[in-house]
Amino acid sequence: MRVAAALGAAALFLSVVPTASGEEVVNTGYFGDVAIKGYDPVAYFTVNEAIEGSPEYSYHWLGANWRFASAENRDLFKKDPARYAPQYGGYCADGVSFGTVTTNIDPKAWRIIDGKLYLSYDPGAAEGLVTNPNKVVESQKHWSEVQKTLVSEKVDKDWQHSAAK
Repeated sequence: MRVAAALGAAALFLSVVPTASGEEVVNTGYFGDVAIKGYDPVAYFTVNEAIEGSPEYSYHWLGANWRFASAENRDLFKKDPARYAPQYGGYCADGVSFGTVTTNIDPKAWRIIDGKLYLSYDPGAAEGLVTNPNKVVESQKHWSEVQKTLVSEKVDKDWQHSAAK
């Protein structure tokens, strides 16, 4: 029994390791599987606004559902999701700059800096990314460690969930 449990844990861990080394984890909040609380990531770039997306125009990518205000925006995202997806998987860029995770973002607290979308927990934090460019530099330095923590927490959560079954 212990061997089976250990093999199951190892298989689960190995299935998540590629995420740690190559793919982003996506912030879907505390409940559900919707990225950016349902806001359209393409609209930040095309109309310079935070616009809610619709379940009618959704696309599943990196384990999350992404919503869009139109089929056109969804199709733009499908062609090049990395161009439109927020940095740090949609976690608060200000929090990442300190090496921490802030899951509760405000989709209306955002900035595009050097062609990349950054989300924050409030407008002041978003503005801080512009007024203090070192925050973006620091968040880039801390992201790999923050990402490892997020993946580790996901493994623990998935393991606890599968062990309870």
